[in-house]
Amino acid sequence: MKTLIISPTYNESKNIHRLVELLFSIDRSYHLLVIDDNSPDGTADIIRELQKYYPNLHLESRSGKLGLGTAYCHGFKWALERDYEAIVQMDADLSHDPNDVPKMVALLDENDLVIGSRYCNGVSVVNWPIRRLILSYGANLYTRIITGMSIKDATAGFKAWKRDTLSAIDLNDVRSNGYSFQIEMNFRTWIKKFKIAELPIIFIDRTIGESKMSKHIMYEAIFMVWRLRFWKIFRWVK
Repeated sequence: MKTLIISPTYNESKNIHRLVELLFSIDRSYHLLVIDDNSPDGTADIIRELQKYYPNLHLESRSGKLGLGTAYCHGFKWALERDYEAIVQMDADLSHDPNDVPKMVALLDENDLVIGSRYCNGVSVVNWPIRRLILSYGANLYTRIITGMSIKDATAGFKAWKRDTLSAIDLNDVRSNGYSFQIEMNFRTWIKKFKIAELPIIFIDRTIGESKMSKHIMYEAIFMVWRLRFWKIFRWVK
């Protein structure tokens, strides 16, 4: 499949060079789209320099820190306009292993969405304090109970999408902009009865840079789950 990998960035200058090298060492035919939210640390400048050596490396620079959800929706639309068949989303901080990308894309032969899951084979997380692990695992349990989805890792940010799946979702109607974006996109896929698979991965928390997690992001996810439940009841999902 013609594959595009999308990676939103904000202050990832310490990680982005390594991510680019690793992805293109796996498969030079991949395309990588970096969506940078005007990082003050020069992340976009590093990408521009790397574009001299990697013709399949693309950059979309935005005016400011506009959020994860809008970045991915921007990237999804960019991909659909250019006829990519497989669209992968992954973090730029190397917490997602680039070596898992080929496995996820291969699973799209028989699935519509593949999720790199931390929780489908027990717990596969490295470098997280126990409090954050309990919070994340509990959030996924909470999501399953409220929405009815059977997905073990609904908050995962490492995913591979089939083009037709994203085409069937009204991206202009997506409401979430934090980590609840992952839950909402899974829900919109599940409610349309697309086939979803989870691939066990080992998630290694960033060792360089700072986490983008905040209380606002957590609260948004809590309320979004209940909104999705009402959307399901009243069939308001597009």
